[in-house]
Amino acid sequence: MKVYRLSSEKYKADLSGKGAEISGGRWNSKGVAILYTSESRALCTTEIAVHSPLGIIPANYWIVTIEFPDGVDFLEPDPAAFPTDWNTFPHPHATQLIGDNFIANGKYLVMKVPSAVVPGDFNYLINPKHKLNSQVKIVKTEVFEFDKRLFKR
Repeated sequence: MKVYRLSSEKYKADLSGKGAEISGGRWNSKGVAILYTSESRALCTTEIAVHSPLGIIPANYWIVTIEFPDGVDFLEPDPAAFPTDWNTFPHPHATQLIGDNFIANGKYLVMKVPSAVVPGDFNYLINPKHKLNSQVKIVKTEVFEFDKRLFKR
């Protein structure tokens, strides 16, 4: 299966989840490595845009196409079991615990979670410590230019 990630040039080949480990995110606490990817280039773009200040166009980004084995089982938690505020900003700590447990359990390489930004779309979180992580491959990297209209004031 192919998934996508937008990254600065410096980290375009990094699949370690270190960035998320340093800063934490909706689906992981600080100190927990996890790799955030999306089902489409468009969702990646939107996920970056909501975290960027208006009027400032992100520069020096690359779109990274990542592949993991098609037959791999992945965790798909039932959103009905999520806290009611799972998709709010700022994100609740409860969603971080879901991701932290996914990583700590180590049973699955990938967890499929709904996007908080685009209802109906999904992000795929990759466990960089999973035994099958060596089968996660970058298949393509390309310079990515954001459309300036997304960042107009």
